[in-house]
Amino acid sequence: MLELSDINAGYAGFQALFGVSMQVAAGEAVAVIGANGAGKTTLLRVISGLLPPTSGGMALEGRDLLAMPAHSIVAAGIAHVPESRRLFPLLSVEENLRMGAFIASARARFAERREYVYGLFPRLAERKGQLAGTLSGGEQQMCAIARALMSGPKLVLLDEPSMGLAPVVVSQVFDLVRRIRGEGYTVLIVEQNVRQVLKVVDRAYLLEVGRVKAEGAAAELAASDEIRAAYMGL
Repeated sequence: MLELSDINAGYAGFQALFGVSMQVAAGEAVAVIGANGAGKTTLLRVISGLLPPTSGGMALEGRDLLAMPAHSIVAAGIAHVPESRRLFPLLSVEENLRMGAFIASARARFAERREYVYGLFPRLAERKGQLAGTLSGGEQQMCAIARALMSGPKLVLLDEPSMGLAPVVVSQVFDLVRRIRGEGYTVLIVEQNVRQVLKVVDRAYLLEVGRVKAEGAAAELAASDEIRAAYMGL
């Protein structure tokens, strides 16, 4: 479904990604793991069109993503749940969901998509009139994921969904990832919590200082002594 070929990218003279290539097949959940500063968030920003790469190729179902502006990438089927959730705190839960349905095809199906995400996340239905900024951390992450699903995406990008959350809430967030996987969504998740994320994905790429250092089945990487020592504290 998604294919990246030799992607190089950075900011104002600082290169953050060096020749990154990866694939995500339809129906897969794939993680990008690595330490803070490895380039994981930069990678998702490139995929969603927020940061143009300096070179390389990128396609979704054979369509050239580099030829599209960011809003067209959303319409093509990629939804990005950003780091720190980035909800509109002074808007209600339902108003945040409406913002997620801004593309024309989603606006036409707003009521249908709203009922779908409320069915998936009943707690949001209970809080639909509540300001998003007053939700708990776990509820805010739930709202951010639901907002992304409002566009009816083919691929969901999750950027550090467990960041800043209490341990008990972190387990709830990974349950959310399992839930959207169970709905058939293709997921690419960037995460520092290596131990937890490798339990919910099929495959993973290890990113170190902007380069893919290892890739493989989640179970294989979880069993790697090097990864266990460096990223899981084992």
